[in-house]
Amino acid sequence: MIGEAGLGTASWVVARRGLRRTFRTPQIIVMGLVQSVAFLLIFRYVFGGAIDTRGTGYVDYMIPGVLTVSGLFAGMSAAVAVADDAASGYLDRLKSLPMPRTAVIAGQVLADTVRVALILAVTAALAFAVGFRVHAGWAAALAAFGLCVLFGFAFVWTFVALGLLTANPQAAQGVGFLALPLSFVSGAYVPVETMPGWLRGFAENQPVTVMMDAVRSLTQDTGPHTGDITFALAWTAGIIAVSATIAVARFQRS
Repeated sequence: MIGEAGLGTASWVVARRGLRRTFRTPQIIVMGLVQSVAFLLIFRYVFGGAIDTRGTGYVDYMIPGVLTVSGLFAGMSAAVAVADDAASGYLDRLKSLPMPRTAVIAGQVLADTVRVALILAVTAALAFAVGFRVHAGWAAALAAFGLCVLFGFAFVWTFVALGLLTANPQAAQGVGFLALPLSFVSGAYVPVETMPGWLRGFAENQPVTVMMDAVRSLTQDTGPHTGDITFALAWTAGIIAVSATIAVARFQRS
């Protein structure tokens, strides 16, 4: 009798398949990069001159928001990938193998998180090319980059859950764009103080703004970091806990 593969081993096998699919289909990475780069260039050179950031240069204000949002958007294709695997029967074949079912989801999340990290690294490099500068030391900057990757990891779980719930690539692609309100109704591109009062409450306390504030405080040395980072980590942990629970439960029942 063949024994069941361990969670770590099985997750890595599934992740390798996801990574091979990504690198054999470079459009997956290219489209994620195009979206991130487009936002960066548009807000840097088109809208930047018209937005008052109250003492902070707009490029230094905007880039932490762009990186935070890039981690969110880069995870959107995870929903389509998982829905496509479900529709094609690939996930059903994995269920018949002697491996923990959780490994199927964990492997997919790992592969997509690597893709998110690559997109964020290229976007960060371009940010420096257009004038972004770090004012709080490179250790803090690396910590900020790690927060962006972690935020992307959290939303990969969210999009994987959405992909499993829809089980249809077209529907999953449409559902993924629910992330748009989170990105634009936030402090990523404009100060939330400029928004109407009824909108400002949501913008100040939703996860994109919270994470962006932490990233901005680390890169720009805008004040004490501990509170911003703690709040951002709490939001991230909550997103992971809820999304992972839904994803695993849905996969177990399907």
